[in-house]
Amino acid sequence: MTKASGESAALIWCPFPDRESARSIAGALLDEGLVACANIIGEVESLFIWQGARDSACETGVLFKTTAARLDAAVSRLGRLHPYDTPAILGWRADAVWPATSAWLGAITQPETQSGVAAAKTGGKE
Repeated sequence: MTKASGESAALIWCPFPDRESARSIAGALLDEGLVACANIIGEVESLFIWQGARDSACETGVLFKTTAARLDAAVSRLGRLHPYDTPAILGWRADAVWPATSAWLGAITQPETQSGVAAAKTGGKE
């Protein structure tokens, strides 16, 4: 395993109001090369305090996979695209990552490429 670095893995957790918005925004982040994968987990029950009152909601959870180097850009873009006024977006750098996973993430989310999709189709080769 490799230790975390700018070339290492990072994860982003974010709940969405429904599967359709999760899928749409995940697609945008994939197309823009900001993430390499979005695991749409499905329905989660969220219990929270909002505007001073306890509340709950059924939401769709998504775990995004990216690189540490692209984490801030992916979180920022996700915040701009998200349908909630105050979305819960949490990103963190991975302490350890399998080398093949790190290589795959780096090939898909390179800032220099126009699109991670193009890199994926060519195996990261131009």
